Amino acid sequence: MPMIRRLLAVAAGCLLAMLPHPGLLQAQQNDVGIEHVAAQPLASNVRRMLQALDALGHPLPHPTTAAIETALASRQSAPIQRALDSQVLAVVTLNPEQRVSVRRGPGKAVLQQAGYLPVLIKVVNRSTTTPRLRIHSPQAGAVYAGTTELSMRRQQQTELLENQNTAVSPERFLGIDVYRDPPMTPQLSGLEVEYLIVLLAANEAGKREAILQFDVGDGTADLEHRNELPVLFDIQPAVPLQLSIRDHDGAASIARLEFRDTQGRVYPLQAKRLAPDFFFQPHIYRTDGEVVLLPPGKFDVLFSRGPEYLVKHTQVDVQADRANELAIELQRWYNANDHGYFSGDHHIHAAGCAHYTHPTEGVSPEDMFRQVQGEGLNVGCVLTWGPCFEHQRKYFGAMANGFGTQDTLLKYDLEISGFGSESLGHVCLLNLNDQTYPGSEGSKTKGWPTWTTPVMRWAKQQGGYAGYAHSASGMTIDPEPASQRLLDRYDSNADGALQLDEVQDALLPAPAVAIDQDRDQRLSEDELVAAHQRAADELPNLAIPEMNGVGAMEICVSSVAGVCDFISAMDTQRIQEWNTWYHLLNCGFDTKVSGETDFPCMSSRRVGQGRVYVQLGKHAPLDFAAWCQGLAAGRSYVSDGFAHLSQWTVDGAAAGFADVSLDGPGTVTVKATVSFAPRTPQGVAYGTQRGDLGTAIVGDTVRLHSERNEQWIEGGTRDVEIVVNGVAVATRTVPADGQLHAIETELPIQQSSWVAVRHFPQLHSNPINVIVDQQPIRASRDSARWCVEITKLLWNNREQNIAEAEREEAKQAFDHAIATFEQIAQEACP
Repeated sequence: MPMIRRLLAVAAGCLLAMLPHPGLLQAQQNDVGIEHVAAQPLASNVRRMLQALDALGHPLPHPTTAAIETALASRQSAPIQRALDSQVLAVVTLNPEQRVSVRRGPGKAVLQQAGYLPVLIKVVNRSTTTPRLRIHSPQAGAVYAGTTELSMRRQQQTELLENQNTAVSPERFLGIDVYRDPPMTPQLSGLEVEYLIVLLAANEAGKREAILQFDVGDGTADLEHRNELPVLFDIQPAVPLQLSIRDHDGAASIARLEFRDTQGRVYPLQAKRLAPDFFFQPHIYRTDGEVVLLPPGKFDVLFSRGPEYLVKHTQVDVQADRANELAIELQRWYNANDHGYFSGDHHIHAAGCAHYTHPTEGVSPEDMFRQVQGEGLNVGCVLTWGPCFEHQRKYFGAMANGFGTQDTLLKYDLEISGFGSESLGHVCLLNLNDQTYPGSEGSKTKGWPTWTTPVMRWAKQQGGYAGYAHSASGMTIDPEPASQRLLDRYDSNADGALQLDEVQDALLPAPAVAIDQDRDQRLSEDELVAAHQRAADELPNLAIPEMNGVGAMEICVSSVAGVCDFISAMDTQRIQEWNTWYHLLNCGFDTKVSGETDFPCMSSRRVGQGRVYVQLGKHAPLDFAAWCQGLAAGRSYVSDGFAHLSQWTVDGAAAGFADVSLDGPGTVTVKATVSFAPRTPQGVAYGTQRGDLGTAIVGDTVRLHSERNEQWIEGGTRDVEIVVNGVAVATRTVPADGQLHAIETELPIQQSSWVAVRHFPQLHSNPINVIVDQQPIRASRDSARWCVEITKLLWNNREQNIAEAEREEAKQAFDHAIATFEQIAQEACP
């Protein structure tokens, strides 16, 4: 036994002698190695890298920079590499077959919570090809999952779709961004050696290990995971910035805040955000006394609280070795409450579209209240719909919640979308006492009607209110198919054109004489197409839309049935929103207009981009039921928040309170007071920018129609129009200066009519009816015929979407609506 022990001891000693010293092993692991490479292009790469690090605000330590400058002056590649390699986190090697491997460099693995820090990567490129180096990590990427591609495309933020957390990993603390902006290059140069900058970020602090994976394309990783590098990072904690936020009156408040560093990067990091901060918004919302976590550094800060406030700018220098504070003083240019109006957005969502489904199924009422309050809205209507229906419906309540405030209310109700009657138009149901349709058993898959009139009737029977969402969806004028429908219907001699005698009874997009541009007494297909194109830019117009979307599809049927309170506006193409509404008003229906966003599906960045202002009285308490009642009564105007109507009357009568009665034709006095913001965002949605498709798409928020920008239009003038039966009869031009401007005019009224005030596309009042000789409003025969045509087309397009058991009842309602409009056409003026 003693002999065996001695032999084992000798053997162990021999094995230990064969192993390298631990210090030597570490030196070998961190030995970057000097490669043969031409000095001049390497020097150019290094100079550009130094410039980029300076621009990023993270220059190398001065001794290192001095050593590099000395090496650069030597015009030799080896000294340059020796001077720089001490800063390298990793050395990536591409072999001649482009197989990628990696080893650790001597650079420090130190990161900053809530911010980016640059690290250097040395690339040894023995393939001398020029691919793009990619870096992945199981610990990197978005912390959320479930947002939709359509929403991100609409927002022009498709980068937020990348690497969503579909595996539900709790380990995603890292952010990776290979810096490819000038003066660096997006791809490898092909040089045997070059240095890259990688920006690494973290949303946690402390010791964290990440596995970095390198490749230059699918299938290029070296064998046995040699392209993977485990790195233990030391992550410095973020710095809290304490916020003091005061409203225009000095009271503690909430603000919308957008933080960007000197490179324009957004903070907090969007891909690492979870509620209450929304990853698809560049901004955040904070109340007085709250904090935001930031890395040390200088930041530009934009702050506001919705369109009634000015957007202000300040800067803050956050330092790690002191207490950091930022005082925000909000400044209003307009206060609707001073005039008795209370703003609201009747259509917002807490789930679906841009919202995630992981880690939660959408967001909470507290999160949505922060959004509503942060945009200066008095009322927010969160509508549960198809996505996450079962989870979100638990937040429903018969009463609105003010979360301890006096000036903001949140109410959960329903949008019938993603189930039920969606094919006949999405409807918003407000002020419900009960969200469970009879027979639905609390689900979205059972019992719901497949056409809209029954579910709207159900809402009204319980004291609720009903109207159509994103109204112009499906109301687009498509000139080619619209022209073809006319040819199919009226071209009796099949000559490919319409003779004038063939269209005597047809509803055309313009008078036949105006369509017949070549004066040959026939309407060619090209002339019909051109007429529809012109009509798409006109308000009002008689072109028949496609009736193939999810907007105000069934509105003519439900209006005749007496169950439609409002049509939504301010989030889709403005002409078609207002045009549909005008035709119903011209037929004598009392449909009102309300403002919405359908956040975050259509107006995707902020709630309240479209809004309705309801008159409750200057000193009235905010009450949700009264607000909904005022909305349905039309005691309101719609706006994007940058245009306001503080007062307007016809012969002293205000909208939604009383009609004006005349014994016979006469003159009425119209008075209005308007105000327009001194600065308005530049964009198609606001009418301050024109897209390629012309006036037809102005006001639309569903798509941007141009590159997103943060530009503003200063001042200017606005044309305010007095509208009678859909036609502008008087125009006054006022400055956009944030001041109140009074307008007064006399109008002759020959027949029962509706009167309104508008500024296209930002502002529209609800109408005031002027009733002459107690006769109903029958302002336009063609409006009634238009309603007939769209109702017939809708039935042809969507009949098959109505359940067979409901189809006969629906057919009767459609036929009744058509007969009603045909009767109105007989009663109406030509």
